[in-house]
Amino acid sequence: MFKGLIGKKIGMTQIFDENGAAVPVTLIEAGPCFVTQVRTPENDGYSAVQLGFEEVKPKRLTGGSLGHLKKNNLPPLRFLREFRAKEPGVSEGEKVSVEQFAIGEHVDVTGTSKGRGFQGGVKRYGFRGGPKTHGQSDRHRAPGSRGSGTTPGRVFKGSRGPGHMGNERVTQSHLMVALVDPERNLIGVRGAVPGPRGGLVLIKEARKK
Repeated sequence: MFKGLIGKKIGMTQIFDENGAAVPVTLIEAGPCFVTQVRTPENDGYSAVQLGFEEVKPKRLTGGSLGHLKKNNLPPLRFLREFRAKEPGVSEGEKVSVEQFAIGEHVDVTGTSKGRGFQGGVKRYGFRGGPKTHGQSDRHRAPGSRGSGTTPGRVFKGSRGPGHMGNERVTQSHLMVALVDPERNLIGVRGAVPGPRGGLVLIKEARKK
């Protein structure tokens, strides 16, 4: 049975468990989502479920998107995302909400990490930098030598160094569901979730059981 939702990160807070210990929790406004398409191996070559989230004015969407949604008499939806599912167990036009998840089960949350722009090796990868004494003037946060002399005499592709940091698709695996509030479409997961407040996230059943 397919379990998945699209949501928006609200931010972090804390709740107290039965022992009185403070638990850090990320709140996500998830759903309600609509099943906009079910892909099957016979028609598409693979099995997946496409969900739609966040109703908008029709003029915000292209004609193709509106036609795609009208096939199942669905409202205009801003975000469409696909989830792989071996056994979908849902039908097109169906509505899904946070009620499919229960407190104590585990989920994977995927989002886009905060963009940090161009950063040096110290911030991006935790390089140590140069010595802080002995006449040092401008090499405090430099990465140091990289080419290894005559052999190989060059920098290998994929080597760590300065460059664009963040703004990448990141998945936090095996986060425990700590709170479910169907009335307000809220789900709380224990720990941190990628992205800024208001960022789009995908919640699905944990892959690692």
